Amino acid sequence: MSQLPDSEHYEGEQHEQLEAMLRDEFAGVHPAATVTRCVQAAHHGAVEVTGHASPALVERIARKHLQVLAVAAAERG
Repeated sequence: MSQLPDSEHYEGEQHEQLEAMLRDEFAGVHPAATVTRCVQAAHHGAVEVTGHASPALVERIARKHLQVLAVAAAERG
């Protein structure tokens, strides 16, 4: 579950916290640039679909993106 507080708006500091947390979690699996792109894409997608991007929602989306990318990379060998 989310380790970041839920709020109405996704602030820069929370963005940085989330990226740092996911970089640590996916170290050795994805480069930092991939984590950053997934967090940015998750934020954009959340805003487009729901009209807002709470930190918890962005975290869940970004983590799922990174998990799917890891599975795809493992399948390619």
